[in-house]
Amino acid sequence: MNIPNILTLIRFLLVPVFGYYLYNEQFLVAIIIFVSACITDILDGVIARKFNMITSFGKLADPLADKSIQLTALAILTLQKIIPLPVLIIVLAKEVFMIAGSVLLYKKVNFVVQANWYGKMTTVIFSFAIVMTIILQLQRGINTYASLLIDIFVFVAVLSTLFSFFMYSMEFRKLNVMNNVKKN
Repeated sequence: MNIPNILTLIRFLLVPVFGYYLYNEQFLVAIIIFVSACITDILDGVIARKFNMITSFGKLADPLADKSIQLTALAILTLQKIIPLPVLIIVLAKEVFMIAGSVLLYKKVNFVVQANWYGKMTTVIFSFAIVMTIILQLQRGINTYASLLIDIFVFVAVLSTLFSFFMYSMEFRKLNVMNNVKKN
């Protein structure tokens, strides 16, 4: 177990703690935990690349940790009627398809899907949207301006998610075609 993988495990452990504070509307603590998780994500990636500590576990667990905390945030913000249900459904569907595709690629051609620039971009945009949404909750009594900002942040994050899904789908298709060519 190397340092990047330990940081990923810490991020997994932060998920239920973050969820507890967000659900109980202790928004400041929730923001601190979420931002801390984002920092561990950045650190584990930098350390893994700089010191050549990239592992198959890290390639799989790192994005799962990211998605776990993001989906926790979306689920709770949806329950609190801050984010509309279709946003959660779109993101959850994308993640289910991504996991299924990743498992299929791994079983079919022993290929571990790595994060690409568009996946990382989506993570950053969604993390920003979540942090800004929670920060705006600190105002208590969302006003129209704050509500509009949340809608904009979430809309951009959903567009980014759909773009990322499209790009990964194209990559999956390309790998699938290459695998079929090798068989023939």
